[in-house]
Amino acid sequence: MSDEPTRAHLQIGQVAERTELSIKTIRHYDEVGLVTPSARSAGGFRLYTEADIERLLVIRRMKPLGFTLEQMRELLDALEVLDDASSDPDERTRASAVVLECRTTATESCEKLRRQLDYAEEFTTLLGARVTVTTRD
Repeated sequence: MSDEPTRAHLQIGQVAERTELSIKTIRHYDEVGLVTPSARSAGGFRLYTEADIERLLVIRRMKPLGFTLEQMRELLDALEVLDDASSDPDERTRASAVVLECRTTATESCEKLRRQLDYAEEFTTLLGARVTVTTRD
């Protein structure tokens, strides 16, 4: 393969732009085995496909909800099983259970974040009222 990526592959900088993740974060996910680049250029540069980007986007969505790296790995593996029509039925059942568990956890995390956002907005309003009072004096 040449140093120029093919149209199907993106270099890490392009992936960082598309996913809004830092290059350092993408490299970390490679090092821990969450998203391994699909190819390498002749010069050794990581090359990513659209499927790799989709995996990174799943991780990016999970991160603020407090999922661990192991939970991320488990969900990504489950999604692969469900996307593979030839997967064993028992494997598909286990994968579905993982997805359901992650969905439940994500829903609970979203509710917690909404409460935290409500508190933050209340606080901002309180501070805004104090600034208004202070500037009138």
